[in-house]
Amino acid sequence: MAGQASNLLLASLPPACRNSLIARLKPVTLPLRTALYEPDETPKFAHFITSGIASIVISMSDGASSEVGVWGTEGLVESFHLLGRARIPTRCFIQMDATALRMPFKELQKEFLEKAEVRQSVLQCVQSQGFILGQLAACNRLHEAEERLARWLLMVRDRVQSEAYFLTQEFMANMLGARRTTVTAAAGELQRKGLIKYSRGRVSIVDPEGLERNACECYRTVKKLYLDFYSGTAPA
Repeated sequence: MAGQASNLLLASLPPACRNSLIARLKPVTLPLRTALYEPDETPKFAHFITSGIASIVISMSDGASSEVGVWGTEGLVESFHLLGRARIPTRCFIQMDATALRMPFKELQKEFLEKAEVRQSVLQCVQSQGFILGQLAACNRLHEAEERLARWLLMVRDRVQSEAYFLTQEFMANMLGARRTTVTAAAGELQRKGLIKYSRGRVSIVDPEGLERNACECYRTVKKLYLDFYSGTAPA
């Protein structure tokens, strides 16, 4: 089936286990803003992303929201739901048009409980994402908007394998948990420095090395976590 090799968790499975799982996965297209799961609900499906980006978001009672994690081709979106009966308070939705391989969540839950190979890979995925969640929580509290925006643009770049993509300022503000005016100022400063170009929602990274220097230390930490857990299969 086309697409399975582009998901790093599936690629990490032993061939026999991977092929058995892939035979029951269905390829799907996931348009912008598609909800993959809602807070406090058991997911209907399990998704192995093969292209695009999904965001994990925490929302507050006043409607404010902030991104606390990102899923690309590295893992299983609903991996935390497999660990137990705890209610998951986050929401996950597609932030850039995506494709995935999916199966009913309860079927994958059975695989997770019965097959050690699947369980080991999912737990590794959860450990990696858990460390990243912690790093991003600290980042959102401690670092300035400009360096956080640089970090976030680079994280998206790494996952979509492209230096140009479409993102509105409103969307970036929601993901960074910042005011739209703050993101406008931060994007304007990155553009003034010649690091990016931004026009009508299209972001182009002009100077990747310069943008990395401008990003907070969290970008390098998150990238190292990503590469360490998928050594040999993750993109450089």
